[in-house]
Amino acid sequence: MSFEFTPPSPDSFQDFNNQANKAFNTVAIVSVLVSVIGVIGLVVVAYLVYKCVNKHGLPSVSIQTHTTRGATPSVPPFYATVADSEIRMATVENFLNEIAGEKPIRFLPQQIVGFTRNYLTKLGSGGFGDVYKGELPNGVLVAVKVLNGNLDKRVEEQFMAEVGTIGRTYHINLVRLYGFCFDSTVRALVYEYMENGSLDDYLFDNNRDTNFATLLEIATGVAKGIRYLHEECQQRIIHYDIKPGNILLDQKLIPKVADFGLAKLLSRDNTHISMMGGRGTPGYAAPEMWSSPVVTYKCDVYSFGMLLFEIAGRRRNFEGSMAESQQWLPKLVWEKFEVGQLWEIRSLANIGEEDKVIAERMFKVALWCAQYQAEARPPMSKVVKMLEGEMEIHAPPNPFKHMLASGTAMLPWSEGSRDSGSGSTIATPSIESNPLLEK
Repeated sequence: MSFEFTPPSPDSFQDFNNQANKAFNTVAIVSVLVSVIGVIGLVVVAYLVYKCVNKHGLPSVSIQTHTTRGATPSVPPFYATVADSEIRMATVENFLNEIAGEKPIRFLPQQIVGFTRNYLTKLGSGGFGDVYKGELPNGVLVAVKVLNGNLDKRVEEQFMAEVGTIGRTYHINLVRLYGFCFDSTVRALVYEYMENGSLDDYLFDNNRDTNFATLLEIATGVAKGIRYLHEECQQRIIHYDIKPGNILLDQKLIPKVADFGLAKLLSRDNTHISMMGGRGTPGYAAPEMWSSPVVTYKCDVYSFGMLLFEIAGRRRNFEGSMAESQQWLPKLVWEKFEVGQLWEIRSLANIGEEDKVIAERMFKVALWCAQYQAEARPPMSKVVKMLEGEMEIHAPPNPFKHMLASGTAMLPWSEGSRDSGSGSTIATPSIESNPLLEK
């Protein structure tokens, strides 16, 4: 059998070439269309992501916690350690707003040593331990409180009280907790640095002449900080130890409530808290803190009242070197107010005529806050309004009687309802003519 090869005609080559060109053009067109559609899709996705981020913000990224050897399991595991290099690369603004914005950072012992330059500069000391000046790798100044003593239950409770309360809050009148170290060798709290130290040192410095407008701003700032703790946090926080030594002043003299070692969290539905043994500092602690196993947040109001006496009087509440009748300032203020001679307090405290209205307003608010019965004390929201002049200050009753007469009239801040934490109402005193009501 033989095969005969017949060469294709030129027309066949031309047909094949035309078909190939058509196929190539079709593939090219499809490729271009797919590319264009892909680009449009990417643009649409990018736009949707941008809108989502703009509306909801970036998702938070969980940082794996590095546990340190010897750390107690009592410390919650969700606090993350951050390397010095991460802090150093962050700007101060980013550090304040982002790194320390949500919850404190857990620092390692060697970081605490580095921040304080091996505990070079001591700022102060007390029963809890020592406070050192420090600096983070990005230049942010800090105060490092190092707790001393053995790792007993009391120290652990104090440590966790501070981390668990101030560590979850942020307010201009509360000191800011940047982080902590809880190790078998080091237990420290890292706070923002306050240039003007404590109100205790500032207020009783005889070489410092602070005008009353500034004193009123300081008092109002402290009141706002306590108001935030009591009324604006998700859980009410009772400080338990409001006093001049626990109020810090920044460079602009903005006051910040500090030292939450005795603080307790309280749910909104529960107005009372049980406690065993006395708490707080004598002279500032409310009477019920030493005489009753159940207290309310109004104990902080009492302590603020005692603090306010010292701010307005520009002296300590108790001065043993003075005449017996003038030794205890709160009682002296009441006695002079009761007989309409509060101007004598102004002369003792070296208060000028131009500061009369401010000083008398502060003394009246202090008398209300220092009421013996907790339910007779105003809530801090009303205290702020009275200090700012937004609320009329009625004449207070005697805060130093062991019992106030009960009745059916409502307190001026009760707004038609009983004050929280009380099952009874207190008679509102009649408003009589007295120097404090004069403008």
